[in-house]
Amino acid sequence: MGILRENVKRGRILPMKKQEFLEGVRDGLPICLGYFSVSMAFGLTAVLSGIPVWAAVLISLTNLTSAGQFAGMNLIAASGALVEIGLTTLIINIRYFLMSISVSQKVERKMTMKERLAVSFGITDEIFAVSMQRDHELTTAYMAGLILTPVIGWTGGTLVGAVATSLMPPVLSNAFGIALYGMFIAIIIPPAREHKNVLFAVVLAIAASAACKYLPVIKNLSSGWTIILITVVVCLIAAWLFPVEESEGE
Repeated sequence: MGILRENVKRGRILPMKKQEFLEGVRDGLPICLGYFSVSMAFGLTAVLSGIPVWAAVLISLTNLTSAGQFAGMNLIAASGALVEIGLTTLIINIRYFLMSISVSQKVERKMTMKERLAVSFGITDEIFAVSMQRDHELTTAYMAGLILTPVIGWTGGTLVGAVATSLMPPVLSNAFGIALYGMFIAIIIPPAREHKNVLFAVVLAIAASAACKYLPVIKNLSSGWTIILITVVVCLIAAWLFPVEESEGE
């Protein structure tokens, strides 16, 4: 009887896990398609910067962070120091710590430490948003599908962009490089038009970048330390001028 119950239990659990995994794949598919186009720009830019195709793909497979990868790639191409690269990517990606803490409150209790670490690796802005909107608790099977699909899109797009760049004529591949700047403009313009704090941060970051370029004292800073300085200063000023007020009763 014990063996029979175990078989019935397994027979119920396996289809349930498969269904949850497929739900995660379904929810991650739009993210996958969006990541594919952006990561093509990364693969293209990486090869143009002198990074081999295999290295660009490995970076995307092991990082899964657009802004951090672009910043790190530029520092690698400029022969930046390891400390410089590490601090830059840490500051850019530090928001993922807070996202992981929030997600950890929704995962199923039986999720093991190894599974939690795997989930934390796959946390991005979009995956975090989708997972937090889910009504049910976040199971291992669901998160596996939700993370695996965007990872495939991000890594696959990098491969396609990197290979296509190596096959394109230099004139055409250089022209495609402008897609990176168009992507960042498309990201910052809509929220900057709706929220004055975002607009202030964007304008202040532009002013600080120009200051680091031309001011005698700090113009000799490398690009990595410039990013670190601008990010910290702009975030501190914006947080001071535009604090987030807690709602009454919270």
